Amino acid sequence: MSELRTVTVINGDGIGPEVMDATIRVLEALKVPLRFEHQDAGSEIITKYGTNLPPSTVDSVLRNGLALKGPTGTAVGSGLPSANVAMRKQLDLYASLRPVKSVPGVKTRYENVDLVVVRENTEGLYSGIENVIAPGVVTGFKIMTEAACTRIARFAFEYARANGRKKVSAVHKANIMKLTDGLFLDCCRKVNRDFPEIQYEEVIIDNMSMQLVKDPSRYDVMVTENLYGDILSDLCAGLVGGLGVVPGANIGERCAVFEAVHGTAPDIAGKNLANPTALMMSAVMMLDHVGLKEDAARFKSALLRVFSDGTQLTGDLGGKASTREFTDAVIAAL
Repeated sequence: MSELRTVTVINGDGIGPEVMDATIRVLEALKVPLRFEHQDAGSEIITKYGTNLPPSTVDSVLRNGLALKGPTGTAVGSGLPSANVAMRKQLDLYASLRPVKSVPGVKTRYENVDLVVVRENTEGLYSGIENVIAPGVVTGFKIMTEAACTRIARFAFEYARANGRKKVSAVHKANIMKLTDGLFLDCCRKVNRDFPEIQYEEVIIDNMSMQLVKDPSRYDVMVTENLYGDILSDLCAGLVGGLGVVPGANIGERCAVFEAVHGTAPDIAGKNLANPTALMMSAVMMLDHVGLKEDAARFKSALLRVFSDGTQLTGDLGGKASTREFTDAVIAAL
């Protein structure tokens, strides 16, 4: 029997509680050696705590070293900064890991897509460091450091080596941002020297966006700075059916947070219509991360069996099943 581990569980907003309940039902059916400590984050708790990320939640993730998180909402153009961004900074979750793989039974333009986006998570323009310098004039800062660029490059190459991947593509705009993105490329080139068996290339971000749409089979592992990775990971998700079928993880030296990367879908919240696949796939990644590889394989196999069967899919996947019916089908497939 494996040692019992505690996972911080963050339901999030909107459909978050429903997809989290579905995912935990499967984990409990698997009888994994995990216990769950519930904490809060997101826009719906601001009235209660005065913040969208209470210190108790951050402390819990640090203490447990592991979290499973539902989607959290962020107001557009106003309100508090993103709870996701704050969590990544406070916990130093420097690596966003987004595997994107075709799902059986989900009809898309491409078949056999198998990509991984590795995104630097803590700095760059996406950090949201902005100031008003005069009426009608604002500025945003893109801060890049050699330390952060080097460690995300090393993470990408080490992931490629550990998972039998053949190529790493560094995504950049160094033709225009010669200092910031130039530093990123310099760090990638230096790290590449330690991984001679892995093919390395550099692709400008706008060209990468076009090439992915034309032929995603050309790429394997992509390593990017923060903002480019945020955009490209969603583009890649669109190649396999959308954010509802892809997992996500944010990984640091001390802890890791596995999360659904789709929105909160307030229009269907509480209606038993949500698709829990993204969070379930993230839980599979979490199990694999902590060494529960047999349980991870069983969970994933059951989930893909439901997709292949096609009779118990949720509405966004072209089916008529409720969240509970979809989850029941996954548990039955175990």
